[in-house]
Amino acid sequence: MTRKALVCTAASAALLLSVAPAVAVADDGPSADELADQAKDNLLKTDSVHLKLTDRGTDAKNSRTQPTSMDLALDRDGNCVGTMRMGSGGGTLDLVKRGEEVWMKPDTAFWKSQVPGSQGEAVAELFKNRYIHGSTTDSLLKGLSGTCDLTAFQKELYSGGSTSDTHLTKGTETKIDGTKVTPLKGTRDGERTVLYVTSAAPHRLVEATQKGGGTDMTLTFTDYGEPVPSATPAPDDTVDIGKLQQELGTA
Repeated sequence: MTRKALVCTAASAALLLSVAPAVAVADDGPSADELADQAKDNLLKTDSVHLKLTDRGTDAKNSRTQPTSMDLALDRDGNCVGTMRMGSGGGTLDLVKRGEEVWMKPDTAFWKSQVPGSQGEAVAELFKNRYIHGSTTDSLLKGLSGTCDLTAFQKELYSGGSTSDTHLTKGTETKIDGTKVTPLKGTRDGERTVLYVTSAAPHRLVEATQKGGGTDMTLTFTDYGEPVPSATPAPDDTVDIGKLQQELGTA
């Protein structure tokens, strides 16, 4: 239960955005270079975003600790709300973080994959359909809460922004969820990358895909600058982290 999932997602986004833009060609709009640069810049500068990851790649599908899907609204203050689904039957996890408080609600499959043997079954039953509530100072929640760190995501995206010898070219304008986007296409090491950037300013990355060589990933970014939902689980639906620590301590 660490921030690894977010770091991996940022690294993937950095890889997608690091494909070198093509030499500018005169047309009726911004060049591939300009679109790619502005899309990355807007993602680095936003105070909040709604991120979705779908990873159908071999590594994710075979891992119980790597998400095959992630749906998170997060901001630079460390607030977030969302869901993660792990590969290889590793279950799902609902996550809410507000300030220093953290709530997580794993399903039965998640508990069984994380806590071995009969103890996993017991913990799953005891905390069924309930949130574990604690703070970022709790060792069991500290790493997980790092998933909500948009600033860390942006730092990883920035540091992974080196270019390569593969070039992006502009495709024909299309629409995603009613928004006009321009696809920027490139191929490297047999992996095909497409970045869908809003045709109108401000130019933002809406969707990025990468396929080939065992990789099959889609990232979407929406709600730039929109507040993260502030609702938190009701007290009747939560259990203090101390109860879980007691259960794990009886192993």
